[in-house]
Amino acid sequence: MTTSALASEPLTQQVPHHVSQSVFDGSRLRVVLLVDVHDGAQQQFLEAYEQLCNQVASVPGHVNDQLCQSIENPSQWLITSEWESAPPFLTWVNSEEHVRMVEPLHRCVRDTRSLRFHIVRETGDPAEDARSGKRRLQASPRIGDGVIRHALTFTVKPGSEQTVARILADYAAPEPQVDDTTRLCRTSLFMHGNRVVRAIEVRGDLLAALRHVARQPEVRAVEEAINPHLEQDRDLDDPESARVFFTRAALPAVHHVTAGQETGQAVRHALYYPAREGGGMRLAELLARQDEAAAEDPHSPVLCSTIFQRDDIVMRLIDVRGGLDTDPAAVLGLTDRGQAAEVTALLDGDALGADPSALLDAAPAGLLTLARMELVTDRRSPEA
Repeated sequence: MTTSALASEPLTQQVPHHVSQSVFDGSRLRVVLLVDVHDGAQQQFLEAYEQLCNQVASVPGHVNDQLCQSIENPSQWLITSEWESAPPFLTWVNSEEHVRMVEPLHRCVRDTRSLRFHIVRETGDPAEDARSGKRRLQASPRIGDGVIRHALTFTVKPGSEQTVARILADYAAPEPQVDDTTRLCRTSLFMHGNRVVRAIEVRGDLLAALRHVARQPEVRAVEEAINPHLEQDRDLDDPESARVFFTRAALPAVHHVTAGQETGQAVRHALYYPAREGGGMRLAELLARQDEAAAEDPHSPVLCSTIFQRDDIVMRLIDVRGGLDTDPAAVLGLTDRGQAAEVTALLDGDALGADPSALLDAAPAGLLTLARMELVTDRRSPEA
């Protein structure tokens, strides 16, 4: 998009009222990283940051960054960065390149916390912002439901799928109440071939919830039991090994939409959309657009949809009324024929085991069968 095109557009963008979360609205992004540095490692940390800063400056979509040190505690640091929009940041932060870039930084720190924010308002001259090519701002804040959605994904060794499914299905649920402000609401676990996806819903602090779950004895036992079956080795007793594994396993929610209708009778399903190399973000965006349109249709079987995306992995977690086969194209999010053609062109047919475009034209139910993930467990806390 050119500067002149931006100048002719409004600097604010209306937010569809059904959409409580999305990275696709074109808003600029502010990323805040809170860092607790090991005692005596401040200079080493500063040198690692300088190296990282030089590398990230050439990443597409990066605008600027800033490093701040606490005036009260020299071990506490704050890194902020600005990005043209969320998609280029997510593409970078979820890449293997990023894992390698931040490794020297993580050797210096005890703890980190990353926060990501769309820029809704700022001081300055809107006309000058348009002339300078800055991206648009949201016209209004999103109205959420107080639930944070996140997922983890990893693969297991071929042939071990049934064993892993039994392990993951057969354990006591952890205590849902994390602290006075944080509670686990729902955990849904699905498999597609040898890929595992665990989606969680949390009210309160996601990081506190993840740490709470990781400390539970029953969860630790399950994690140890599946270790021999993982394609990626990990040692949960080694903080660096655990950090790298869960960094690679993170599958962020990039879009959430609800139709605003009663979902008490809805059934939760998951659909897997493996993308061709480099097509994951665009595929997720197209599915998001179709989900927004479906939310306006009172007859749509999909009452709620969350899209998760990382690299070329895209997953839709959907709450559906009626059976999945009632309207396969609508359940797949492919009712718009023009966009559906682009979606199927972005799918990796080898990963699905068939030509998606041919299936969509001849038998959408066949494509639905290929995309459908097998439910392992779906647990809701009593007060969720």
